Amino acid sequence: HRRFDYRPKTDPYCQARYTFCPTGSAIPVMKEEDVIEVYRLQAPVWEFKYGDLLGHLKIMHDAVGFKSSLTGKNYTMEWYELFQLGNCTFPHLRPGMDAPFWCNQGAACFYEGIDDAHWKENGTLVLVTTISGLMFNEMAKWVKYDNETGIYYETWTVQASPDKQSVVWFDSYECSKFILRTYQKLADVGAVFKKIQTNYTSIILFSGEPVYLGNETSIFGPQGNKTLAAAIRDFYYPFKPHQTVREFFVDLIKIIDHVILNGQFYLFYNLEYWLLPMKFPYLKIIYEEVPLPTGNKTSFGV
Repeated sequence: HRRFDYRPKTDPYCQARYTFCPTGSAIPVMKEEDVIEVYRLQAPVWEFKYGDLLGHLKIMHDAVGFKSSLTGKNYTMEWYELFQLGNCTFPHLRPGMDAPFWCNQGAACFYEGIDDAHWKENGTLVLVTTISGLMFNEMAKWVKYDNETGIYYETWTVQASPDKQSVVWFDSYECSKFILRTYQKLADVGAVFKKIQTNYTSIILFSGEPVYLGNETSIFGPQGNKTLAAAIRDFYYPFKPHQTVREFFVDLIKIIDHVILNGQFYLFYNLEYWLLPMKFPYLKIIYEEVPLPTGNKTSFGV
């Protein structure tokens, strides 16, 4: 997943149904001698709207919590889409614009408090390590860098087969990956994690070797490939938001035709387009263990 030099301004066309990070605040500077508990937080995606529905499918959202022993204050940190998941996964086809239009930025959100009921009811709130204020401050500097340079959300993991050893063509870049990076940073500065099982959700597409197609300019620009441009727009059209049940089922048939019968999926990744030659089982949602990291015990230790 590519890193960028800066975060671009978002286009006013991109609108969120639910405000991104409504109570967000700056990450505080902790006193170096503080002792801070670190919590693993996990709950079903969109629990506030659908309850445990997506939890039954193991489609989970991840975050991390902190509790300062000096101040008694709690904090939550997470990373998610600025304009909701649908906008990060599929583009808009705007009138008068040849190229698909993407609202696919993601970012970190930090705010005071931990909503115990939200995380405990259908998910997880468990202590994973204890760190010093100095270690927390080192992590905070890294979060700023990570947030300014890793700016685009990517829903899909793409790999060659369901085999655990199979080639991963593209890796996702979403909430759980941010939490895994955060844990690794904490381990790098000396955090020692408890030995507990930690599972995360991945949505996987299965594909043969991807074919590089080009970027927005080379495909949709004045000298672009008109046939390919039309094929990509045609592929994305059925994924638009739906007004009626009939529309949904008509477009679902088109999606099945593209992805399963014709074995084609157009992926937008790092601002470039790829053709995925899809193969059975095409798509799978997995909830698998990724162990907590083991780092070096350094002078940062509590």
